[in-house]
Amino acid sequence: MLYIIGLGLNHWGISKQGLEIAKRAKKVYLENYTVELPYSEKAIEELVGKKIHLADRDFVESFEIVDEARKADVALLVYGSPLTATTHISLLEEAKKSRVKAKVIYAGSVLDAVGETGLQLYKFGKIASMPKWQKSFAPESFVETVKHNLSMKAHSLILIDIGLGFQEALEQLEQASDSNGLNLKELVICQRLGTERQKIFYTDISQARELEVEAPFCFIIPSKLHFVESEFLEEFKK
Repeated sequence: MLYIIGLGLNHWGISKQGLEIAKRAKKVYLENYTVELPYSEKAIEELVGKKIHLADRDFVESFEIVDEARKADVALLVYGSPLTATTHISLLEEAKKSRVKAKVIYAGSVLDAVGETGLQLYKFGKIASMPKWQKSFAPESFVETVKHNLSMKAHSLILIDIGLGFQEALEQLEQASDSNGLNLKELVICQRLGTERQKIFYTDISQARELEVEAPFCFIIPSKLHFVESEFLEEFKK
């Protein structure tokens, strides 16, 4: 059987059910390509009490783990909530096609934790993802998502891909916004939500470069604020 288990936002965030399943599974993998983990592989091994095998994109998307789950209980540990990334939904689809039993064990994610900014979750629009630009490929589709959300007076959550540092991500945000006619003024930055090193900043985008921000982090482009949201955000003003 295949288990896809959410780890939550720190290495203590796994549910009791998820931990018990991981401990008794024949083999345990840790997905390590969708986000820069705020904890070490060793910390997870100590928690689960067995060796953890790293699972990169090629391995997960090959569906080899589904074949392994045909013969024994296999667990895939995923940062946050298991089905945030479409790759993991594909695993469930493949398991159904292959007639391999699969179960998802949920946990907290950044989608919950951004509520600590004071922004009302029901006022968020479509989620965008910012990839690391390459010399020949600099996608700006996340800006179109932000513009669409702003047109509906909805906040925009931008998830930052692994390997993209804060200063570089901020530069990409500014460049893409300028080239698409989007005039950004204020920005919410969330660092390591749900961990002891959590920080939330609310700043003018022109002053954001003065900040030091650790991965994993995300951006939020706020839209029209309710007065309660505005008052709460002021606590994070930098």
